[in-house]
Amino acid sequence: MTDQPQARATIVIPASQPMVSVVGAGDELLTVLERLFAEIDILVRGNEITVSGEAEEVGLFEVLVAEMLAVLRTGQGLTPESIERSVTLLREGQRPAEVLSTNILSSRGRTIRAKTLNQKRYVDAIDSHTITFGIGPAGTGKTYLAVAKAVQALQDKQITRIILTRPAVEAGERLGFLPGTLSEKIDPYLRPLYDALHDMLDAESIPRLITGGTIEVAPLAYMRGRTLNDAFIILDEAQNTTPEQMKMFLTRLGFGSTMVVTGDVTQVDLPSGASSGLRVVQGILEGIDDVAFCRLTSKDVVRHRLVGQIVDAYARHDDAVQPADGPIRESRGRR
Repeated sequence: MTDQPQARATIVIPASQPMVSVVGAGDELLTVLERLFAEIDILVRGNEITVSGEAEEVGLFEVLVAEMLAVLRTGQGLTPESIERSVTLLREGQRPAEVLSTNILSSRGRTIRAKTLNQKRYVDAIDSHTITFGIGPAGTGKTYLAVAKAVQALQDKQITRIILTRPAVEAGERLGFLPGTLSEKIDPYLRPLYDALHDMLDAESIPRLITGGTIEVAPLAYMRGRTLNDAFIILDEAQNTTPEQMKMFLTRLGFGSTMVVTGDVTQVDLPSGASSGLRVVQGILEGIDDVAFCRLTSKDVVRHRLVGQIVDAYARHDDAVQPADGPIRESRGRR
């Protein structure tokens, strides 16, 4: 018999909220709740949920249901993944509804929101800093959320143009060995940025915005010698910049502009022996006012649940075969 204080509570779901939205079709969400709250008994009858067991877990469950209802009232649906994230947030002392209900951008019938606490901190940092670094493994939304913030800023007329850039470096390939014209060679490196734009803007408007110069998608080399005013500028895959390229990019900053730099320091594709500008810049700029460094981890992966497990497995393997290097060690992955 447990020494923990015991408790019992009955939660009444409002008649305006169908019980299926709380427990899921075929009790899918209820099954997740039973797994996550294994220390208590959960009984659903009519529009009531009765829980009994360890008092602390019962109290946490009551708060969770209140947060779930708050999320549902915003028009969002609940998924097994969002339930798991909500429980994690609660156990960390955070309010899930506050994190999961913050809208970044509504477009084409869907709303883009932060899905984890670190993602919300990242989005908030972009709002409150001129330069923000988003560092973490694949699937954590670093680039996607940055593009969403850029589109939001453009729609709100906070800036006059969006500039998206990447270094044209990838594992095993160099531009000179790829077929086609320079434009055709560069396009594969920039494709993920185009994909994000297509999720957030009407496909018909993107060519017009690019032709008019409102949106520019270009390799990092095209940034040299420019001053970028009134722009939202995103440098993606920044781990593949050299320290000199990183300095060149950051010093393009003009008046009225915001910069976001994203990358994964465990996925450097530079030639052997070359230093990553993203690793070096942390020791140079961290602590400077109006510059934010946001670290995301495998817990912030919002792709298939296996992606986070794969990232962690690779990190354990790397730690076993070689010592961690660089200012920080993030989980291995590829965007």
